[in-house]
Amino acid sequence: MKTWGLLAVGVAAMAAGAAFYWHQRSEPAPQQASSSGAAQPAPPAQLVETLPSFTLADRDGQPRTLADWPDRALIVNFWATWCAPCRKEIPLLQQLQRDRGADGFQVIGIAVDFRDKVLAYAEEMKIEYPLLIGEQEALDAAAAFGVSTVGLPFTVFSDRRGRVVTAHLGELTGAEANLILDAVRRVDAGELTPADARISLEAALAALPAPETGSE
Repeated sequence: MKTWGLLAVGVAAMAAGAAFYWHQRSEPAPQQASSSGAAQPAPPAQLVETLPSFTLADRDGQPRTLADWPDRALIVNFWATWCAPCRKEIPLLQQLQRDRGADGFQVIGIAVDFRDKVLAYAEEMKIEYPLLIGEQEALDAAAAFGVSTVGLPFTVFSDRRGRVVTAHLGELTGAEANLILDAVRRVDAGELTPADARISLEAALAALPAPETGSE
């Protein structure tokens, strides 16, 4: 296993003036997020069309793949215990699983972190949704989605057929999540193609008001 450095770099605020924390290899420099205050989705043109195949250990140490949740629209969230926006986002992900699970959605947390820290934090926060854990392997999994620079938190949304609909870089808000999940539901219903959903989401997300600075 190669050694990957974990480098926390504060970048420009995406929502309420909060900083992102970036994982990077030693070679490339992380890209800067927009300082406009608007949420920035990951560039769709870079995304793969279908969920990539990779294997990571779950909380019990068992190897799992995303195919282990068939016929579910996935919310694949990359995070780390040292990432402040990631920690802040977890209650929203918990609520999304409770509210949207009956509609066929499944949150999968992928921790880019040390196993012991993840297990302790998951117990402290009572995280209910499945967690997959890795260090370099988890970073490789994030890169397999087609983005050149991996920032945290980073969330990918797929439909029930495993087609990638969109991705979001940075902390999600409830309004953003609901817009995206409603679009995924329309894709599943055959009302939109993934490409059409990305186009409509770009406009809808841009129209959302920026969260107030300092709001919780």
